[in-house]
Amino acid sequence: MLDPDWALTRPILWIALAALVALLVVRTVRKDRREYQRFKRYRTTAKRQAMYRRWLLDSFLSFGGLSVVLLLLAGRFVAPLLLDVQAWEPVAWLRSVLTNGVFIGLVIGVVVGLVVLTVVGIRAARKEGDEVMMVGDISAMLPRNRQELRLGALLSVNAGVVEELVFRLALPAALFGASGSSIVAVVGSLLFFGALHLYQGVAGIVGTTIVGGVMMLFYVVTGSIVVPIVLHALFDLRSFVLLPSAVYRVHRIDGVEQPIIRKLAVPAPSSEA
Repeated sequence: MLDPDWALTRPILWIALAALVALLVVRTVRKDRREYQRFKRYRTTAKRQAMYRRWLLDSFLSFGGLSVVLLLLAGRFVAPLLLDVQAWEPVAWLRSVLTNGVFIGLVIGVVVGLVVLTVVGIRAARKEGDEVMMVGDISAMLPRNRQELRLGALLSVNAGVVEELVFRLALPAALFGASGSSIVAVVGSLLFFGALHLYQGVAGIVGTTIVGGVMMLFYVVTGSIVVPIVLHALFDLRSFVLLPSAVYRVHRIDGVEQPIIRKLAVPAPSSEA
């Protein structure tokens, strides 16, 4: 790990960050958008499952590898950055509330509220036959059968782990080490995270940036990266496993028996047990 007091530490980190920006620009503008547009045109589950597997391996290797490289370079900035952000007045206030147990109750209330809203949304969608509202252009990614559901679950857990390690831990540390500013570290990592979802459209960029901010808040308030990892994985599992199963009953569809993909549709009431 680079020594914070070494004269070449900042230049090396800036070079690494410049390379990262170039990589993400190429990935986001060219690779991700093209692959997603191609994925939308797939009409067989075999092709969709192959792309799911490709995304899973690519995400694990690229983001997992990126987090390792950045932590090897800037790992010694993780703890100083966390302490600096925790000293921000709003964060310090939240942490003081946490010690009194109020924050835990608030978190439980938020989780319960989200669960209730999810249940209400599922019931409304099934009753009215409407599509589930999603933030950003991600409906084509929703699994269409139980084989795809398994891959959706793996993608969700993988995203929770590798994306949080990169965008809440490794990248902010590198930005903090290069700039010396905790504000640059936090804001810069959130903008990176949002921009990475360019293929989802403007709504997707805004939505993921907000979600990233919430995950960052949980990290700095609790001081544990495990918390946002678990929350991120659960959030994605809700979108890519729970909703397709509860609303569209895709877990009842065998991709081997029905290899041709059909448009997502709410089953008729008579087909529900």
